[in-house]
Amino acid sequence: MSDICSTCGLPKELCVCESIAKESQKITVMVEKRKFGKVYTIIRGIDAKEIDMKDLMRKLKNAFACGGTAKEGIVELQGDHKHRVKQVLTSIGFPPETIEVK
Repeated sequence: MSDICSTCGLPKELCVCESIAKESQKITVMVEKRKFGKVYTIIRGIDAKEIDMKDLMRKLKNAFACGGTAKEGIVELQGDHKHRVKQVLTSIGFPPETIEVK
């Protein structure tokens, strides 16, 4: 017997909770310069309770070949990846209308 999702009531293999949550996010992407001239790409607006942040970080870090972290719903990637983030997030499953690049 497979596990049942507590939110949608479907088996875990057929669960649609995360795909529904991806459509309701309002994501903002910006670049921030910090100490010693280091540049970070900051992604805000991803709800850590609804999206698997560990899996998302793994996919983003592999796509950009960089380091990074996720804390309190904010994703930080080392380097300036502002121009490619929208494309990668769209390929992961986020709708392009909800992603704003500043």
